[in-house]
Formats: sequence, structure tokens, C-alpha cells
Amino acid sequence: MKPFTPMLATLTHDVPSGPEWVFEEKYDGIRALAIRQRRGTRLYSRSLRDITADFAEVARDVAALPGADLVLDGELVALDRHNVSRFQLFQRRGEEGVRLRYAVFDVVEIDGRRLFSVPLRQRRAALEALVAKREATLLLSRRVRGGGEKAYASAKAKGWEGVIAKNVDSTYQPGVRSRDWLKVKVRKESEFVIGGYTPPEGARTNFGALLVGLYDRDRLRYTGKVGTGFTARTLRDLGARLRRLRTDTSPFDPAPRIRDATWVRPELVAQVAFHEWTAAGKLRQPAFLGLRDDKDPRECRWSERDT
Repeated sequence: MKPFTPMLATLTHDVPSGPEWVFEEKYDGIRALAIRQRRGTRLYSRSLRDITADFAEVARDVAALPGADLVLDGELVALDRHNVSRFQLFQRRGEEGVRLRYAVFDVVEIDGRRLFSVPLRQRRAALEALVAKREATLLLSRRVRGGGEKAYASAKAKGWEGVIAKNVDSTYQPGVRSRDWLKVKVRKESEFVIGGYTPPEGARTNFGALLVGLYDRDRLRYTGKVGTGFTARTLRDLGARLRRLRTDTSPFDPAPRIRDATWVRPELVAQVAFHEWTAAGKLRQPAFLGLRDDKDPRECRWSERDT
């Protein structure tokens, strides 16, 4: 099977209820398809970039599962000591003590049989039989028993990013942002396009704060400065990437009046945690968590912001 754009969940603020809904942990990492065929096992990001070399241990563990041709859908994550996924920790993968996992939540091909039109309840049963226990880096996505309110309360108590509600009768719809899958966030985190940066001050090097925004139709709308959350390594590596993207013209419309700002082509996406939105549509207390190389900047839209 060729790589395909995965099925996406729709953001909502209301937890659904009813016997047709099941609830899973919303993981805080990057989406990944694992495709195993006779010629080998490959991993692909949401944007269909081949990331196998970056996660060779996951590809190895998928290859070791029983059966023939196989396609899994899941999230690559790093777990903290409480087994909670943290995107900021994921940025440090490869360091000692960082536990990388592939949280698998769907199977769309097994033994060469395509399951796109098979209801979720049957796909989940097949997945549970396949990944019956933890297989090194493989982790079966966690489900929460009970209704939506209980699932949300559990996610909040455990510090999860949120919950995903799924209709048990839903088919797998590649490339569709479906209302058969709904995401309800607990932590306020989202993706923003980087359009510039301010100069460093004091002992800081490379840059001071990132200038970020969201696409409002065809224009990039400025949403604020992100000046915290950076390590020395992040400042160095991200600073180098930003310098290669410098441009004379602001990508924001209208351009914010920021003294000594350096503008960049809007090609990078940042994951940002924040407290809330101000009445003026700006981020309050934002903090940088990491870059999202798996996201297209045009996917960062004002109309879909987490409020």
C-alpha cells in the first residue's frame, strides 16, 4: 500500500455522550503511519515524509509483529515518569532516559486485507490481538472506561493533553477531518506559524522571542510573541534555521509594529503552550515546546484555534 494522509479528528469543546462513543488518550507527539510490506517496513509522517531513519527502533518492532502486509496508524511520543506523553520531552529523543514509544490506535491493513470500510470496533479488536502486550517501543493506545465526562475528568487528573472520542461504528476515512473522531483538549497547546523573531537581550543568544501567527483564510494573522521555553540547544539550532529563512517583508497581514523585528518566510511551525487568548486575539503566557516538522503551515488556521 502506498502512503496516504491519515484520518483526522475534529476539535470540539463538548465531550460527546452515548453508547456509540469510546474514549482514548490524546497523545502529545507526531502522527505516524507504519507500512510493512515484503520489501520492508517504513514510517511516514502526517505530511507523508519518510521518517524511518529517525525512528529505526520503531520500524524494527513493527517488522517483528506476526503476519504479512500491515498498516498501522498511531502517534510517536516520549513518556515522562508518569507515563504521560510530553511534546517538549519528545524534542529530546535520543537522550539518555527519554522513553520513545509508538502509541498505536488503528490498523487499516492486516495480512494484506484492507480495513478502511470495516467498523472501528472490529479494527480495534484486530489491533488488540496483534499488539496483545507491550512490544518494546510499541504501545496500544489507552482507552478510558465509562462515559465522556469520566474520560475528560481522568485526562485532567492524569495530566493528559486531552481525549479522543471515536464512534465505534466509524470507518477509516483517509485525509478526512471527520466528526466520527472528536478531540477534546485539556492542556492548551497548539501549532503556530513562525513569521519572525526579535533580537536577543542580555545573556541570550541567537534570538529573543518568536513572532507567530495563524492563517485567517489567505492572510497570516499575528497572534503574539513566544519568548520562553527555549534551551540553549534550541536557541542555537532554531536560530540557524531562522537565519536561512530571513526576508525583508513581513509575512503577517497586517504587519505588527515591533521594533527591530527580523522577518522570515513562514515555513516553520511551532508547538506552543499558552494560558488563554486575550480579548485582542493574542496569546497570553505562551511557551515554546518544539518544532512541528510534520505540519504544513497552511494547516495552522485561525478558524480552528483552540479557545
